[in-house]
Amino acid sequence: MDQLEIKSESLVSLEGADAKTLAEAIAEVLDSKKGHDIKVVHVADKTVIAEYFVICTGNSSTQVKALAGEVEYKMEQRGVVPYGVEGRDNNSWLIVDYSHVIVHVFSREAREFYNLDKLYCDR
Repeated sequence: MDQLEIKSESLVSLEGADAKTLAEAIAEVLDSKKGHDIKVVHVADKTVIAEYFVICTGNSSTQVKALAGEVEYKMEQRGVVPYGVEGRDNNSWLIVDYSHVIVHVFSREAREFYNLDKLYCDR
């Protein structure tokens, strides 16, 4: 019987990484899973709850959940665990809280309705 060679991803730890590095790594995960209209937004001068928001849109409720789940999975592999996740029972908006970085994964309709882009992005 032939042996299968399994490649394991060598991921650099993000434990103790600054907020910008973490936000950019999260954006890469979302992009790799075909998230849409991904934005990394510096919000430290507009709110005290985080330094960065990562905002992303999924095509369906299934993709919204898959995108947030993939972020959790990949970040955990890199030594970073979220403080909390909200919206798992919601089909349109999931939030993954990494303290200095908050990830918002929306359905298209929810993103248009809540319009965080307008509230927090520079014009």
